[in-house]
Amino acid sequence: PLQGAIPAARRSRFRGIPETGLGALLLAAALVLSGCADPTRIPAGSSRAEVLQRLGEPTALYPMGAIERLQYSRAPAGTEVTNIDVDAGGKVVAVTQVLDEGRFAADIRPAVWREADVLRTYGRPEQVTRVTSFGGVVWSWRYKRVNAPRLLYIYIDPQGVVERYHVGDDLRYDDKATRE
Repeated sequence: PLQGAIPAARRSRFRGIPETGLGALLLAAALVLSGCADPTRIPAGSSRAEVLQRLGEPTALYPMGAIERLQYSRAPAGTEVTNIDVDAGGKVVAVTQVLDEGRFAADIRPAVWREADVLRTYGRPEQVTRVTSFGGVVWSWRYKRVNAPRLLYIYIDPQGVVERYHVGDDLRYDDKATRE
């Protein structure tokens, strides 16, 4: 049925896959396998120009004194945020994938962090919600622990201060949750 809908000139010799679809599939596979778009593969000591050439423009830039943070977020659809810190000489000094459950307790500082600290670390949240049991807003990010989809929730009070955080399972892929 697929081959009949595609003119013969546009058909691929690979089981009726349209050439345009095959080309996109092969390009995506090549990018994944090459790792060229993977921010975590940037070695320390690389120049800022090399980072921009390999990864393109960051999703956000944060000046932090003598350090500039180039943030590459795959949100809202993705589950990774990579921060690349560049020193005053333009060299990469740190590359960190921050949506990692093992890092949250050390990184998130309730009663100290403000919205700007959260943004500088995790980037824009996937979702901002309100709940009746809390006077502020709840920011959330999707991430993975091993291969299990999870959510990070950060509660920000009306003054913009982080009150607390917690993590939970991302139930959008849970068959049981979608049947109920």
